[in-house]
Amino acid sequence: MKFFIDTANLAQIREANEMGVLDGVTTNPSLMAKENIRGEEACRRHYVEICNIVDGDVSAEVIATDFEGMVREGEELAALHPRIVVKLPCTAEGIRAVKYFSQKGIRTNCTLVFSPGQALLAAKAGATYVSPFVGRLDDICADGVELVRRIVEIYRYYGYATQVLAASIRHTQHIVACLDAGADVATCPLSAIKGLLRHPLTDSGLAAFLADHAKVNA
Repeated sequence: MKFFIDTANLAQIREANEMGVLDGVTTNPSLMAKENIRGEEACRRHYVEICNIVDGDVSAEVIATDFEGMVREGEELAALHPRIVVKLPCTAEGIRAVKYFSQKGIRTNCTLVFSPGQALLAAKAGATYVSPFVGRLDDICADGVELVRRIVEIYRYYGYATQVLAASIRHTQHIVACLDAGADVATCPLSAIKGLLRHPLTDSGLAAFLADHAKVNA
């Protein structure tokens, strides 16, 4: 499984990258606003800064909701850096834009996916990634991980190359569950990735080793 970090915070991206396990970054307008990145030019400069940190795909989301606007924004975003993946919503216009970019050789991430049917259309249109939102489904008492599992099964059965990028990951257990479900990628907050390191037996074992070392070197 690949690990993407879901943030626009440069310090967190650097920290995740320095761990040696980071494969890419996903962003969205909400994450940009959280970092007080305002205005089109500022956002695009920020995308380039992110691309200069990581050695992997960086999803940059369009704001337009119409086909022509998505195409215009997507082409401009893709031209910023070779690592940019154009992020498009799973709407009729978004699927049309996914197909357009697929034919142009521009990689895409079809986002806001909440059903197998949406995932099927995204794959048929040629999306590089499809992003089912695990946490948001859990919020309404649906099973986000089960959606990931169903999409993985559909893609494997029909031979689609689209990668399943589990999004809206809220905690470490979501990562483990999506791993079990066969997701190709999980995009997560830094805290969830670091949570994979935590285990009481690791802590107690290390403490015992250090205590024994202190005894024999006293």
